[in-house]
This record gives sequence, structure tokens and C-alpha cells, in this order.
Amino acid sequence: MDFKEVIEALYSTGSLLLLYLAIFFIANLFYARKAGADIKRQIIDNDNAAAAISFAGFLIGQGVIFIGSVMGPSQGLIADLLVVLQYGALGILFLFISHWINDKLILSRFCNKTLIQKDHNIGVGIVQAASFIASSLMISGSLQGEGGGIETALAFFVLGQFFLVIMGKIYDKITPFDLQKEVLENNLAASVSFAGSLIALGVILAKAASGDFISWEDNLISFLSFAVGACLLLPVFRFFFDKCVIPQGDLNTEIARDKNLGAGILELATTVIFTTVLCFLF
Repeated sequence: MDFKEVIEALYSTGSLLLLYLAIFFIANLFYARKAGADIKRQIIDNDNAAAAISFAGFLIGQGVIFIGSVMGPSQGLIADLLVVLQYGALGILFLFISHWINDKLILSRFCNKTLIQKDHNIGVGIVQAASFIASSLMISGSLQGEGGGIETALAFFVLGQFFLVIMGKIYDKITPFDLQKEVLENNLAASVSFAGSLIALGVILAKAASGDFISWEDNLISFLSFAVGACLLLPVFRFFFDKCVIPQGDLNTEIARDKNLGAGILELATTVIFTTVLCFLF
């Protein structure tokens, strides 16, 4: 690489970094307005860890979407900056929609905002952060490859949110405890274990949405195959984790009765890494 190429690479990287910082700043402003929370007051003055965790999930999600938009095919620096800016703004909108879906359809029996801001419920903050991260993974996956656009990103986002809600219902059905009741009571073990399933689903759906856009029929069949497979596979893996990773105990008892945070963390870690390895192999 000669001197001119080094300068061009630095210029391109610097331009993208400045654009990311601008999107980051805008995302912070929108979050403070749309989430109905003074982040500074909640985190610094009120020491609200629940608000910090939820906000952290939003920031991670926004960064994941930025990376997905940058990883797409290059069309020249100016065109790339415009595309990244466009998808960055769209990603912020998508994350706020996922925030609403989490409140109304996933943890639907209570007001997430009230529990986070007034009750400092860390469990709700954890699930909300996981929902942001899972949604951003799906969006990022849909931005990679050639042939797609805003319409494909929107379609896969809508489908991904649908399966996030379905996964939440399946998880609630396969566990003998009442998931939303445990989250409401700030059972961190239940919240962390459920967060693992949401993020794992996001990993799988990101894989399903990635790649070149061939046709609606081909890409939708591929996406739906991955999504349905994930909804069937994750409960099976939870059973496997229960019997093989902690054979001396019962996972559901550890989470619901003993509120064993360690068990929840192990379930999150193994679920996410298992699905990540699986997606890498396929």
C-alpha cells in the first residue's frame, strides 16, 4: 500500500467514524425524548441500573446496525456515507419500534417504562436490552449483501419482531414458572436466562437475513426456515442445558425458586455461544 492509498484509507475511516459519532449523538437525543427518560438524572442522580442496562442495550444495538450498514458493498465514499446515514436513521426508528413491541407484546402485563424508571427493576432492563440487541442483529444481517434495500430491511425486521414475540410465548409455555411474574418481581435469573434466548434468536435470524438478495421467494423461504428451526431448536437446547450442564440440579427450580443468577448467566452464555457456533458452521 503506497502513501496515497494510506491517506485515502485514513480519510475513509475517519469519515465513517465521524458519521458514527454523529449518529451516536442523535440516537442519544432521540432516546431521551422517545423513552420519556432523563438519562442523566436516571443513571447519575438516581443510580438507576435498570435504566442504564436498557440504554446500554440500545447503544449496542445502534452500533451493531452501523457495522451492518458499513459491511455492505462499497459504492464509493460519498455514496457509502449517504447509505450508512440512511440506514443509521432507519435503525434508530426500528429500535424504538422494538422498544414498543417489547413493552406491548413481549412483557405485556405491565408498563416497562414505569418499572424501569420508578421501580428500578433491573430484570425488565435486562430483557429490554436483549430485545434491542436481538433486533439490531436482525437488522444488521439484512443490510449485508447485494440486491437489498430499505424494503428488504423493513420486511426482515417485521418478520424478526414477529418471531421474537413468538419465541417469548414459546419460552413462557415451556417453563413451569410464570416468566412475566418472575420478571415483575425482579428475578434476575429469569430475566437473564430469557435474555439469552432472545439474543440467540437474534443471532440466528441475522444469519437468515444476511447474504445477497436473490428474490423475495428465495430469501423469505430461507429466512422462515431458519426462524421456524430456531423456535423449535432453542427449547430443545434448553432441555439439553438442563440435563447436561447442571445435571445435579433442576434449571427451573434454580431460576424460579432459588433465583440463582449463576444458573441464568450460564444459560444465557451457553445458548448464545451454541447458536453462534451453529450459525458459523452453516
